[in-house]
Amino acid sequence: CALQPTECFLSQPEEKQETTTVKAKRRKKKKISDILQKSAPKPGVPADLQNLLSQHFAGNRSVIEIEELTLSDSCFLPANDLTHSFSSYLKEICPKWAKLRRTHTEKKAVVMLVICSSALRSLELIKSMTAFKGDCRVLKLFAKHIKIKEQMNMLEKGVFHIGVGTPGRVKALVEQDGLCLSSTKFMILDWNWRDQKLRRMMDIPEIKKETIDLLEMSIIKLCREGSLKLGLF
Repeated sequence: CALQPTECFLSQPEEKQETTTVKAKRRKKKKISDILQKSAPKPGVPADLQNLLSQHFAGNRSVIEIEELTLSDSCFLPANDLTHSFSSYLKEICPKWAKLRRTHTEKKAVVMLVICSSALRSLELIKSMTAFKGDCRVLKLFAKHIKIKEQMNMLEKGVFHIGVGTPGRVKALVEQDGLCLSSTKFMILDWNWRDQKLRRMMDIPEIKKETIDLLEMSIIKLCREGSLKLGLF
């Protein structure tokens, strides 16, 4: 009765120390921003998107399906080598823009689609394309503060030349027959831009998935048929 089991308390402080070390180790998991801070930005090239698509589809598609979802180099416009402003890039890839703009008369359609990671970034790009767009109508295609029905009405009633927005909203508009891609000639992905956390659009899982879904839905087919070209800005 008089014996006290004091020895069992001795190991406690050690255990505590061990768990805090494990927690600290867990916390030190590398974030994408840590990796990117140490590496110089490299401009995106067609092979980057091609590899991304083949990795994405590799596990759950047959060989024939993967073949149908493969993009060749001929599907791409020249990529931005990081020296361009948005306007100068668009001028390089689309020198005959004035003529294309004049001849486009279709409703529910745009000549050029620009896909980026957020509403805020869409607005930035719209502001920065002034030297390129000339006398054309640009439509915001993101979900923030704009109802999809509003965008569908605008597309149905007027002629727009450029659509700038997020992949999720563009995909929803195509699915709901609010936007037709048959007369779209260019789709530009805002590939190289990095947000505050240094993530590019394809580093954000949700944006990456929605972009790939949009590409798979109809863009890849249009690229393979030669009616649409992809650009990596």
